[in-house]
Amino acid sequence: RRGPWTLEEDALLLRHMKLYGDRGNWRKVPKAAGCLLRCGKSCRLRWLNYLRPDLKRGSFSEDEDALIIKLHSLLGNRWSIIAGRIPGRSDNEIKNYWN
Repeated sequence: RRGPWTLEEDALLLRHMKLYGDRGNWRKVPKAAGCLLRCGKSCRLRWLNYLRPDLKRGSFSEDEDALIIKLHSLLGNRWSIIAGRIPGRSDNEIKNYWN
């Protein structure tokens, strides 16, 4: 299935992740979550970039901005490593903010 995620799909994925966590085989998640018609990669990206409960939304603080600049000068475009040092922010969000 392509296109935007529906509220029902989000609810199925959220319920599954609350019960079983984000460890394991992402290829099995769509079927185990209740017949989601999505691939495992799509489920993983939806969870990591939009649905995680610890995910921060909204504008970046001045401290986060300074840290991104500092880490980018040290690490370059290694967004996942940078995101690992900024709690609650996804690598995709940081990359989009930088660009």
